[in-house]
Order: sequence, then structure tokens, then C-alpha cells
Amino acid sequence: MIFKRVGDGKPYPEHDTGLRAWSELPPRQIRLDELVTTKRTLNLETLLADDSTFYGDLFAHVVEWRGELYLEDGLHRALRAALQQRPVIHARVLLLPDTEA
Repeated sequence: MIFKRVGDGKPYPEHDTGLRAWSELPPRQIRLDELVTTKRTLNLETLLADDSTFYGDLFAHVVEWRGELYLEDGLHRALRAALQQRPVIHARVLLLPDTEA
């Protein structure tokens, strides 16, 4: 098992967090088996590309909501880590309040 669960979409409320706000969150180590993905598919070419993390944030983006850690951005990084037998990735974690919709 690589991830806790493979999800399909973002079950948490929209947060409109921009890149600047993400960059202010300190990265921390997250175990892959604690993550729920928000995408069911990936692009194999992106996964195998040498420069796939060249653009954008160096760290994965994770949303913590209702006790779950959702991998919002960084699926390819996480899978590369798993293929290299690394059980953790460095990610920025955004904590969303548990509000009822």
C-alpha cells in the first residue's frame, strides 16, 4: 500500500490559497501511507520526466481537513518517492477548519 486511500476529487471546502500563502507554510515530513489522493489518474510522462518538479513549488501541497491528509498537489512527487522506496515526502500542510456546509 502506497497511500491511505485513492480519492476522486477534493472533499474539503474550496480554500483559494495562492502560491504565496502556500510558500509561507513550513514544509514537514508526511508519511505516504497517511495521504489520501485527490486524483485517480496521473501522466506517466510527467512521472518519469527529469524536470517535473522544476516548475512550481518544490514541496507537495497537503490539505488537512477533518483528521485526514489530502494530497492536493504533488502526486507525481509522491509516486517517485514510493518508487525510490522512500516512505515520506516533504509537504506544506494547510489546515482547514472543520466547518459544516
